[in-house]
Amino acid sequence: MLGLFGGGMALGSLAGGVLADRWGRRSTLLVSNVALAATAIVLGFVFQPLAVAALATVYGFWNGLGRPAFSATMVDVLGPTMRLRGMNLNYWAINLGFSCAAVLAGVLSRTPHLTVFLLNAAAQLMMAAIVFWRVPETQPVRSAVPGRAPVEGSIVTVLRDRVFMLFVLLNLGLWIIIEACKLIPIAMHQRGMDAADYGTVIAVNGIMIVAFQLFVPKLLAGRDRSRVLALSALLVGLGMGAVAIAGTVPLLMLTVVVWTAGEMLNAPVNGTLIADLSRPEMRGRYQGVASMGFTAANFFAPIFGGLLLEHAPPATLWLVLAALGVVVALGQLLSGPVRERRARALLEPRPAATEGANLAPAAA
Repeated sequence: MLGLFGGGMALGSLAGGVLADRWGRRSTLLVSNVALAATAIVLGFVFQPLAVAALATVYGFWNGLGRPAFSATMVDVLGPTMRLRGMNLNYWAINLGFSCAAVLAGVLSRTPHLTVFLLNAAAQLMMAAIVFWRVPETQPVRSAVPGRAPVEGSIVTVLRDRVFMLFVLLNLGLWIIIEACKLIPIAMHQRGMDAADYGTVIAVNGIMIVAFQLFVPKLLAGRDRSRVLALSALLVGLGMGAVAIAGTVPLLMLTVVVWTAGEMLNAPVNGTLIADLSRPEMRGRYQGVASMGFTAANFFAPIFGGLLLEHAPPATLWLVLAALGVVVALGQLLSGPVRERRARALLEPRPAATEGANLAPAAA
């Protein structure tokens, strides 16, 4: 079910990127939130496994649909000098919500089954109302060169952007490691530990991010972004790999401290780089493909990680994740110079008379 939800999010992210550029950010966000509310209510009344699986995929699709529009709105509003702090603040807010949800989940587990679905739908409708009344359309107005149509490519144009797609692939690798945290309860159960203690273990992640994430931009100011991303991948891989030898709840909490530190370093730098590498006239599509790198991890991690846990020696999954962290770190270091040159080139203003000619070949 988790894998199908992640697969739906990945597909929704691609569709949402296109809609954010064609319909606009605001319209896409409204469709996403209203559809999420309706699907949540239906899910609350369905118990047949195949129907739940199908609805989980649909729910993931609507969830992914709004992500590119939300990210593109932030990039539209934040200039290059404000992106690091803005992306960091958004990431902090997401994890504040995650922390509150973890506490609320324990309370809701003792309430009637339908309660959580109705509250979920209410939250989505509240978000839709905020967007409708308070969030204006931020999509940049396309300025056409005289005698030439506005430059705009398709989603295929983004997929052919090798510099950007390599960055997306590296992000996918990192988030596969992070999303494997959902399998820690299974590892705890295999070792004879109480899987109910997972709530205590994973709470460290939310507490660290809520308490310290706002200080990260100052820590990263002036530092090489590729080296920060490489260090992040090493910490995430080391922390998740250490699960292989962590046999108590306190030791598992220590592993979360390590990989959460890497996650905290990655989030704001990753967000700013995605924004810097996105062509303004295709910002929604670029954000959609970038979001797919994260959402696809929700598909791969639980499915293939679960297979390794079930059919391979107990430490295999965690050692594979540690090795993947090293691979991602090397990839960030080797691809960093080309990526930074591309980002600088996109940030430089182009003469209006040559704008169309300069953008078209670069998009491929």
